[in-house]
Amino acid sequence: MKGGSNPILLPAVGTLVPLPSPRSFPRQTCAMANILLLDDSEVAGRAMRGILGKAGHRCAVATNPDDAWRILREGVLVDLVFVELLVVGNLGMGFILRLRDDPYFKNLPVVVYTAETDTKQVRKALDAKVQNYLIKPYREQVIFAEVAKAAVNPWRSLLFEEPRSFCAQLGFGLDTLTKMRRQVMLAYDEAVNIYPGWARSRDNAEVYSRLDTLANDAESAGIWAGVDYVRSLREQAELGNWDAFKECAPMLDFASRLIFCQINPDYIPDVLKPAEEIEETRQAAERPRWMNVDVDVSGPVLTAGLIEKEVAGLNGCPVIDTAAATFAMAADGRVTSMTRCMELGHDDPGICAQLLIAANRLDRDDGATIDDAKAAVTLLGEIRLNALAKSTLMINEKYLRVPPLSWPDYWMFLVGVARVSQYICQYLEFDYLRSVAYTAGLLHDIGKLLLLRLHPWGFAATVRYAQQRKVPLRDAERKYLGCTTRDLAVQFATNQKLPPTLVEVIRSVETPLAATQYAELVAIVALARHICLHNRMGHCGDTPGDSCPPIVSTEAWQVLEQRLFPSFDLRKFEAQAHACCREMRMELLGQQQRHGVRPRPEAAGELAGAS
Repeated sequence: MKGGSNPILLPAVGTLVPLPSPRSFPRQTCAMANILLLDDSEVAGRAMRGILGKAGHRCAVATNPDDAWRILREGVLVDLVFVELLVVGNLGMGFILRLRDDPYFKNLPVVVYTAETDTKQVRKALDAKVQNYLIKPYREQVIFAEVAKAAVNPWRSLLFEEPRSFCAQLGFGLDTLTKMRRQVMLAYDEAVNIYPGWARSRDNAEVYSRLDTLANDAESAGIWAGVDYVRSLREQAELGNWDAFKECAPMLDFASRLIFCQINPDYIPDVLKPAEEIEETRQAAERPRWMNVDVDVSGPVLTAGLIEKEVAGLNGCPVIDTAAATFAMAADGRVTSMTRCMELGHDDPGICAQLLIAANRLDRDDGATIDDAKAAVTLLGEIRLNALAKSTLMINEKYLRVPPLSWPDYWMFLVGVARVSQYICQYLEFDYLRSVAYTAGLLHDIGKLLLLRLHPWGFAATVRYAQQRKVPLRDAERKYLGCTTRDLAVQFATNQKLPPTLVEVIRSVETPLAATQYAELVAIVALARHICLHNRMGHCGDTPGDSCPPIVSTEAWQVLEQRLFPSFDLRKFEAQAHACCREMRMELLGQQQRHGVRPRPEAAGELAGAS
């Protein structure tokens, strides 16, 4: 071996395959590449994404051959495929052989990166002309080397003449060539709808003419993509095998996709983009839709019916991404921390709602509803908790940064309402409601999480409107949505079969006199909300415009005073409730970081001053 090459021994074969020394490859070995990994191991998928992400490459992961084939067809621009032979019961080799039989993908570079060391499998893979056969575990520099090797002579370049040299040979400009290729692309699109019908009509004259025209026009534009396939269809027609046209649509459609990507080099299909990139693109388009509109003139951006349909499509309660990551670590399926899961469910509104939804879906003999997150964790167990953590809908924390509102402020407000609700239960001797009052306080405002998941800029627009016009947030929501986030939360809680106690609190917490059931519970949470709002316990998007009105003037107290003795000392209770709220506020400022909530700088300074 010369030049410092680093031979890799294929254990199952006993032959040496020389590769450049890993040290000779920097991380960024070529322009951004689109990689497909076929592997049903979640760990392998995360590892490959992480490695390729360091070099700026995209990585799509398929857990079975059918999914991989779909990504190849929709993604078009895959530059290299890594395959685990043992995927889904040793189906990896069949996938490779299918690629080699395909008129488009027969030259697509494939690297086997597997735990399989059987000699026969290695020989099969090498016979299928794979680019390399590598044994796990993954090695960064070897992966970068394979990506660089695939980029030397991209497989798609074999399907098109190079534009500049082709134009120079034929004497026309690049604009003319682009128009010619676009016409061929449109002809392939038309063929998708027409050709399959020939399996029934069998009109020889039209068939031969159309097939010849398409193949000749493609060649004239320097396009080889699909030409061999179109000519093979003509041969089948001449042989009388008209059934060949039944399944031709996907092949013709892929030729059209290839041409589209060739004449639009900046286009990246969504299937190849990471979820974060797709979401950023979507939100970039969404922002002006919400932030640049005058709803006083135009009316709501969405109708209530439309956003209610979107809420109905949610399969769970959204969770702020930082909290979701902490929950995923606690419920990792290997060393699940039940205590930590209970803490997170007790302190985070989204996680609490998710736990209750999952627990109340269980088929249990007693039929009782679960309204406590800790009990839900116990019922669900490690396996279900792990599955729940993996399927959590997430909200990027940055979308809650709408001054003066932020995730730390919103978290403090909800936990504050929950804890003050418990305090009121204890003071007024509603001890039997303490547990459910805490949960109800934590979840009473989850409608904002639903809007943040569906339309983050819609949330920002409503908060901004309320601040600028100095109107209640619910009025701003009606301006933009035709309904309120409370309406959405009631619909969601009902659909997800949350306990009726919680549904009623969500529905009536701002109008406790209208509560048709569980009146004491609704009034307790409503009073806690009132106390927290006026003591600036965090922020929920509403800023009270007046000094704290006396408790006796609230709707909540009109409900509760009917359950108390005439001798009850309201003045003492009011003073102690406000003092308790202020004390809790300082305590929660200190707890924010512990629960995965980063305190805002001014709050951190406030805490330091208090200490």
